[in-house]
Amino acid sequence: MTKKVFSEITPEILDLANLCTSHKIDPSLYDKYEVKRGLRDISGKGVLTGLTEIGDIHAYDEIDGKTVPCEGRLYYRGYDLYDIVDGFISDDRFGFEETVYLLLFGYLPTSEELTNFRELLADYRSLPTYFVRDVIMKAPSRDMMNALSRSVLTLYSYDENAEDISIPNVLRQCIQLISIFPLLSVYSYQASRHFHENDSLYIHTPPKNLSLAESILYTLRPDKSYTALEAKILDLCLVIHAEHGGGNNSTFTTHVVSSSGTDTYSAIAASLGSLKGPKHGGANIKVAQMFDDMKKNVDDWSSKEEISDYLRKLLHKEAFDNSGLIYGMGHAVYSISDPRANILKKYVQILSKEKGMEKEFMLYSLVEELAPQIIADERKIYKGVSANVDFYSGLVYSMLGLPHELYTPLFAIARIAGWSAHRIEELMHSGKIIRPAYKNVAERTEYVPIDER
Repeated sequence: MTKKVFSEITPEILDLANLCTSHKIDPSLYDKYEVKRGLRDISGKGVLTGLTEIGDIHAYDEIDGKTVPCEGRLYYRGYDLYDIVDGFISDDRFGFEETVYLLLFGYLPTSEELTNFRELLADYRSLPTYFVRDVIMKAPSRDMMNALSRSVLTLYSYDENAEDISIPNVLRQCIQLISIFPLLSVYSYQASRHFHENDSLYIHTPPKNLSLAESILYTLRPDKSYTALEAKILDLCLVIHAEHGGGNNSTFTTHVVSSSGTDTYSAIAASLGSLKGPKHGGANIKVAQMFDDMKKNVDDWSSKEEISDYLRKLLHKEAFDNSGLIYGMGHAVYSISDPRANILKKYVQILSKEKGMEKEFMLYSLVEELAPQIIADERKIYKGVSANVDFYSGLVYSMLGLPHELYTPLFAIARIAGWSAHRIEELMHSGKIIRPAYKNVAERTEYVPIDER
């Protein structure tokens, strides 16, 4: 037998793969046994699996005993996200650190508490000695989420109390990870570009007086420069991505893995693996790629007719990746509107003027207007469809000149705030390991000795 190449799919593997795929479950059995696929009921509503005080999504009202879709609202620890954003925007200050404090501790900090917390985060914003050289620079991955996961797992070896799951120690670990996620993500990107693309390598250490959003731009850009508007809008993106209830895939992963009693680094790495998926954190990349294809195939970006034709081709699997999806449209919970998209759209329009990209913004606006009706015409849907947060976040990152490779890590940089709060909540209240049921539908068979097979 010849020596196998590590990444090669050999004919033997293909044959074995055919054996794997020869066993398929009859789809009708899911209805027969009332299986809630994806932990959702027939209407798409999530099956209740836990309780939380951290994030709350409101997409329906109860009127006269009926569930009626409404404008979407998102609450962090009981505070309306619209109010949180208005609060720090009106004061012309950064909001992510305040949001992290709120999610972790359950209330909005005073000015003094916030100042002390910012200083704590800044003090933790450094990596162990030689970590960049020994970990990030060694065999850098082309995928930044994998690189981020590897770094998180390796940090276990640098922590003398890695297995301690007492709340004080877990809080310390979470605050450290929140602080250094930007460094792990950007340094991994720089190392990958240097290793795989032969780009110049530069490792910038951000000053401690910068906000987390500012530190990302400072670390990423060769000249370390950015405008105030750029930093404020990136900060806004982090705030609106920081939390989304306990039922989203990666946060539920945090709860499931934490319920086993495992360490913080393993729990966060598991959440990163979930967020990497294109159905979750990777969706904004798909939106950006879809619009790149749209701009190549639609001559007049102001033509509703041309845009509508392209959108119908998407649904008919005749355009872009032939998936039949219009990326950035629709959400598992929201129907009439996603509050995060509403908040972001306003500031995207402002940024588009600074960047001279008003034409791109108008194209996005027209797609947001046309897509819901086209989807309703072409598909049988049980609830309304509106733009979700991924629809505009990709455009923001594009206008900021951020590489596609960092789109999902940016989501992780924000969402680890919510993961941390949920991990602590799970450790405080959980007594049992999370273990849902699966029904086996295979037929019983008699064992056959090997010489009789």
